[in-house]
Amino acid sequence: MKTIKKIINDPQNVVPEAIDGLIAASHGTLKKIPGKNVVVKTRPTPNKVGIVIGGGSGHEPVAAGFIGENLADGAACGNVFASPTPDIILETIKAVNNGAGVLNLVLNYAGDNLNFEIGSEMAEAEGIAVRSVQIMDDVASAPASRITDRRGIAGYVFAIKVAGAASAMLGDFDEIERVTIKARDNIRSMGVAISAGSIPENGAPTFELGDDEIEIGMGIHGEPGVARRKLIPADQLVTEMMAIILADLPFQRGDEVCLLVNNLGATTLMELFIVNRRIRMILEEKGIGVHDTLVGNYCTSLEMAGFSISLMKLDAELKKYYDVPVTSPALTRR
Repeated sequence: MKTIKKIINDPQNVVPEAIDGLIAASHGTLKKIPGKNVVVKTRPTPNKVGIVIGGGSGHEPVAAGFIGENLADGAACGNVFASPTPDIILETIKAVNNGAGVLNLVLNYAGDNLNFEIGSEMAEAEGIAVRSVQIMDDVASAPASRITDRRGIAGYVFAIKVAGAASAMLGDFDEIERVTIKARDNIRSMGVAISAGSIPENGAPTFELGDDEIEIGMGIHGEPGVARRKLIPADQLVTEMMAIILADLPFQRGDEVCLLVNNLGATTLMELFIVNRRIRMILEEKGIGVHDTLVGNYCTSLEMAGFSISLMKLDAELKKYYDVPVTSPALTRR
């Protein structure tokens, strides 16, 4: 099996060194909790429900890149493709707590759910009010009848944006949680891979695909998708993916959406723009309006080649929160 080369130092130190580099590029807006893979705002907002995000590293800029103005307040960073441990989650919750409580946005994987539950219980034992919302936007990972079994993927970005704005604008914990759940329930995503990423510790690919194969619906850690098949033209591939996504909510004529075309790590902007071209053609044919479009690296899988499509259906309330200006290393909207 071919070893994938990486520009790193000690493979055991990739996460803390990457965090240090992110903080150095943040213009003083981010800081690290000493001795922990925890990133938080340098200047917290008093009397606000804190928003904690996190998960395994290797998906940069998720999660720590989305800490900033009207976004998340802190990120618990695990090892590559591994959930942050309960003690890291506890430290993150404590660091962002300003007395109003903390809302965790958790990607829906067994390890993340378990460790965030334990970390939250530890925080509650210290008198902090904590709640969690699981993100489950990947339509390929389970049928609609088992929606709570679905994985969280790049639609996470939309959930963070809405939750961050709601926490900045609202003082009521119940309302912030409700708006976040509403955003989560209106997000649908699907990905496709054409080549694997790799773990820094061994450089080995996380899965194998033939030179002429793709896997539709593959997860961000290399989890199996819905179909493995020969490579097909971009327009045909996008048409098949969009048919599954649009039918799932379902999205209907007259709807308005936010669109994310996400690079899984090694796909060029040229390819992503070709994908976006076909998506917009399909949405126009379906009578679905696009309020905002994001194209680029948002939730990656190291150097996996491929992309994912995420749609969030809007109404007046969700649009209000989505349109709140944000500033962070990974996303700025004014």
